[in-house]
Amino acid sequence: MNNLFKTLTSLLILVVFSFYGQPVMAQLENLIQPGATLEKLAGEFSFTEGPCPDSKGNIYFTDQPNNRIMIWTIDDKLETFLQPAGRANGLFIDKKGNVWACADEKGELWEISNDKKVTVVLKGFEGKPFNGPNDLYVMKNGGVYFTDPFFVRDYWENKDMRQPEQAVYYLKPDHKTVVKINSGLQQPNGIICTPDEKLIYIADMRGRKTYSYTVNKDGSLTDKKQILEVGSDGLVLDKQGNLYTTGSRDGVTIWDKEGKKLGSIKIPESWIANLCFGGKDNKSLFITASKGLYRMKMQVEGIEK
Repeated sequence: MNNLFKTLTSLLILVVFSFYGQPVMAQLENLIQPGATLEKLAGEFSFTEGPCPDSKGNIYFTDQPNNRIMIWTIDDKLETFLQPAGRANGLFIDKKGNVWACADEKGELWEISNDKKVTVVLKGFEGKPFNGPNDLYVMKNGGVYFTDPFFVRDYWENKDMRQPEQAVYYLKPDHKTVVKINSGLQQPNGIICTPDEKLIYIADMRGRKTYSYTVNKDGSLTDKKQILEVGSDGLVLDKQGNLYTTGSRDGVTIWDKEGKKLGSIKIPESWIANLCFGGKDNKSLFITASKGLYRMKMQVEGIEK
């Protein structure tokens, strides 16, 4: 009788998700909050990107074509944090509450203080501008890893590639020294680090693969290992070690530690750019997808950044 009840419950969950247009695989039952459905929180944007949580669970994200950084508060209110915002893409909030931004209008890396003072930390590498800093991760020691793919923007005057390759960079904790990491990726994009900061995951969009690397004390990355046969625009981890990827058709796809696909959360948008965990309990998955900001309530917590 118990087995029959479990089977019927599983079928009911699948039917409910299919009804709302967000079908998921049965393996996601232990990750998604029972009865939860995909929520569209706001939709008055041109293209959303770069979601990241602050220490309270508020979500900062970018509306890149409209050149602004927005906040979805833990009280479910939408606010504007900064406009203009250097055409910011990826964001990360460090321990001090500073907002780091991949400001690709001029190929720069910004640090924005609580009082919204902008410091341009980096403008380029070896005398040339970056291609377009895209996504980043700030380590506990203050070091910053960021990806620098080449995606031509309408607002650029010079549409030629600035750097000889699309690479990953590491800004050392002194925030003065930057080194290029020869990762051998065609188009590095999404990036996320494990809580112990021993491993970092980097997605190769053009190469359609995702890799893990060992993080060494000097900031160098070694022991490159392919973990997924897909690339991704954004990456995030939950506390169980599951890895979340984004893309144009599959929505949000969730993979376990061994790289096994657990299932997908379908999003009704043409491009699903990025995602993060946040909210008061750190159990809400926030998704930036084209013109909308979405939320799925989860049972599992995201890693604490």
